[in-house]
Amino acid sequence: MDGVACVPLVEAASRPVVILAVPVQLIAELCQQVAPFLSPGALVLDVASVKLKPMAAMRAHLPAGTRILGTHPLFGPQSAADGLGGQSIVLCPEPGVDPACVAGFLRDDLRLDVHISDADTHDRTMASVQALTHLVSKVITDLDLPAAPYTTRSYDLLKQAADLVAGDSDELFRAIERHNPYAGELRGRFFEAARALDARLE
Repeated sequence: MDGVACVPLVEAASRPVVILAVPVQLIAELCQQVAPFLSPGALVLDVASVKLKPMAAMRAHLPAGTRILGTHPLFGPQSAADGLGGQSIVLCPEPGVDPACVAGFLRDDLRLDVHISDADTHDRTMASVQALTHLVSKVITDLDLPAAPYTTRSYDLLKQAADLVAGDSDELFRAIERHNPYAGELRGRFFEAARALDARLE
């Protein structure tokens, strides 16, 4: 990839800005690996789909004085296929960390819509915005519905939503569902509502 170089972990970790781009369940381990090599006051970001768990891991394993900024790009390869402009990203700074510089770069250079939040509010919001919609979309995908010769607008939108996440890995889907502490309760309510609706049709 142009402009990208593969370097040893020690060199990458010594940069003033370090981005942890691994699955949620591996963040704690990676933090332990990079911690000895971080520069004083380094800015460390993650890009996970949930925020409470990875930010807790960063707090637990990174040196004191490290500036921690959780980030969640609300797009993937499919939804950003036509460009990043207008896509959204959430920044969750640790107390005392000023996200203004990062927010400015994302907004002015990458043309992203930047939202500032705390980790708990983020995960509560994503339980419905992401975990629930991914769940519904996965169900629709797993039904393997045949192509329809004619459709409604609502069907087209539902199928479009399913197609957006159809290419996501099962690992990502499980991370969204399992590592968001608020997803399980909402998932239970969803299936309870589905069972109640099914009973009404008997």
